[in-house]
Amino acid sequence: MRILIVEDAADVAEAIAIRLGKTGMACDLAESCAAAEDFLAVQRYDAIVLDINLPDRNGTELLHAMRQRGDRTPVLMLTALFSVDDRVSALDLGADDYLVKPFDQRELEARLRALVRREAEQKSDVISLGPLTFSPATLSATLGGEPLDLTRREATLLELLLRSQGAILNKQRLYDGLFAFEDADVGLNAIELYIARLRKKLAPSTVGIETQRGLGYRIFNDG
Repeated sequence: MRILIVEDAADVAEAIAIRLGKTGMACDLAESCAAAEDFLAVQRYDAIVLDINLPDRNGTELLHAMRQRGDRTPVLMLTALFSVDDRVSALDLGADDYLVKPFDQRELEARLRALVRREAEQKSDVISLGPLTFSPATLSATLGGEPLDLTRREATLLELLLRSQGAILNKQRLYDGLFAFEDADVGLNAIELYIARLRKKLAPSTVGIETQRGLGYRIFNDG
């Protein structure tokens, strides 16, 4: 899952990124609306955390511009304002949710996962495919009722595939879901390594990952 955090308070932005990173989300940080626009010009995101008070423009202006050009990326607004009018205004402009500062990091994480579930083909808190079950909230899986030992990135890759069951996801889409811009030293071929590791761990079951040459990968159950 790839998240853009638009927040000019570096300590707040970094704390959010660290917390979300531990749950398998790849985060890019923008300190202004202009920086956010640069990221949005070259990268697709699963969700955006957008502060209202930014140094160059109000975050609601960036939100309005996104919606005007047809960008429907889920947006969670952060605000220090307690006015109901301000919150209603943000929602009317196209925000999907909001949190009032200060907030609990666990709530932010849960709300982001809820936003992403709305857009996904698989919307359940627990995703199943044959003998495989996966919990996005805990990045944990079981196979035939037995715990599946997964690294954080293996679990994130598995979630991406399971959220789009039946669809073929190309290598770039999977890469974008696993790595942020700060991971630029990691090549696209790393996806092949993680796919191979997942295949090995799923091998004893009827669940597999199919390679569509030149197109991408698809998870399936042959049971």
